[in-house]
Amino acid sequence: MTVPPYVPGHGLLQDKVVVVTAAAGTGIGYSTALKAQEEGAIVIVSDWHERRLGETAEKLGVQGIVCDVTQQAQVDNLIEQAVAAHGRLDVMVNNAGLGGTADLVEMTDEQWLRVLDVTLNGTFRCTRAALQQMKSQGHGVIVNNSSVIAWRAQEGQAHYAAAKAGVNALTRTAGFEAAKFGVRVNAVSPSIAMHPFLAKVTSDELLAELSAKEAFGRPAEPWEIANVIVFLASDYSSYMTGEIVSVSSQHP
Repeated sequence: MTVPPYVPGHGLLQDKVVVVTAAAGTGIGYSTALKAQEEGAIVIVSDWHERRLGETAEKLGVQGIVCDVTQQAQVDNLIEQAVAAHGRLDVMVNNAGLGGTADLVEMTDEQWLRVLDVTLNGTFRCTRAALQQMKSQGHGVIVNNSSVIAWRAQEGQAHYAAAKAGVNALTRTAGFEAAKFGVRVNAVSPSIAMHPFLAKVTSDELLAELSAKEAFGRPAEPWEIANVIVFLASDYSSYMTGEIVSVSSQHP
């Protein structure tokens, strides 16, 4: 099935200060940064890879801040620099995550812990830092990037599934806790979104198999996931917090 036309911006994030982690490259993070910019936001991008981050920031014409989400000092610096430059943090998009493929029976502690540290602990660190700033402001929105693998079994993905299930639980609890000081926390949970990096690390056979399970017979475009992130970041979702929104067309 053909990809639908790209949806233009409608000013949903006009003048909001938006930070997007793991935004360098061609995936959901970059698409979210671009979409937020098209929706009128003041965008700040971050990534651990300095060269790719610089290229992305230059391409978008925005501020880029190096940040490895496994390092709390770098996470704190990301938030501090954003606030120093713009006086506030309106939206935090926690996109950073790390996958990998290994059967559980052969998985090493190092493989398990690395995926958990980036994907779950990194989201925790960024959420905590953003909440501390947003609590002092009395407003803000956090959107986490999860995955349908959090509840759909896929061979070789025990570490990633556990991490994303943790992101879902973190999102629900953070959303409930933060409501009392005017902050919302939600997550998107994509099934499969096609971009060059995914194609590079995944076999054509597996990509074809996963795509065939989708009702549309194709993977999502990264911007289709970004559209839902923008919705959750915008005032159109003002009554939503602690929710996990599945962005998927998979049939049974």
